[in-house]
Amino acid sequence: MSRVWFSQSLETVATWWRVDRTDGVTLGFTTHDADLWFDGVLFRASPGMRPAAIRRASGFDADSAEVDGAVSHDDIAESDLLAGRYDGARVVVGLVDWQTLEHTPVYAGKIGAITQDAGSFTAQLQSRKAELARDPVPRTSPCCRADFCGPGCGLSAARFTREAELATQDLAHNAVVMTSDATNTALMGGQLRWLEGPYAGLAMGIVGLAGDALVLDQPLDEALSPGLRAIMIEGCDHTLATCATRFANAINFRGEPFLPGNDLVVRYGLA
Repeated sequence: MSRVWFSQSLETVATWWRVDRTDGVTLGFTTHDADLWFDGVLFRASPGMRPAAIRRASGFDADSAEVDGAVSHDDIAESDLLAGRYDGARVVVGLVDWQTLEHTPVYAGKIGAITQDAGSFTAQLQSRKAELARDPVPRTSPCCRADFCGPGCGLSAARFTREAELATQDLAHNAVVMTSDATNTALMGGQLRWLEGPYAGLAMGIVGLAGDALVLDQPLDEALSPGLRAIMIEGCDHTLATCATRFANAINFRGEPFLPGNDLVVRYGLA
């Protein structure tokens, strides 16, 4: 039989929350005054952080929650917040009996907007119910709607993934020169994920070229040492021509390049 929480006048209950960042780091925190260990995660005592409000509904309306507190714990660095390491992170909030370690989750979602003010932060959490608002019906488009090497594409990501090392950094263009057997043209629109250095675990999009350098979509505020390792994935411009000639994958093209657009409706007929 499941436990009924807060059924007694005095209980040994604390709040916990687990954060699974997109760069592979998992953090745990609790409002208890001592660290707790369960589910293979060390939940560090952080009384300065607290869930400000949690609302759950039995209908399809999205649940909402907030977590706020001072950026004081060593595991939550302000630089990581500014670098976006917590953007889109999965969060689970729950209750735990700090004597028996019996625990249960009460909320699950992802981190949305993060705001900071005078050394404190507030994180808006989005529940999984928010996914119900997403329209799953695809819309017509001249370009392919599938993610490169993702569902519907059919290509193997391993085939277009390369290991690389940093050669030089171009701060003026927010770009890097990488040593790799892939050409810069093939890497356009792709992704670079750092394995070492101050940005380890972060993925950055390759949005342009500056000579031999790759221009990244996130600011490079830290100086990078040559030799830092990274994983690079080639890109795709999602056109039928590229899909057919470069990848020989036109059979999986998820677009309608020859479908007439709305401008055809307003054209005058010709006798």
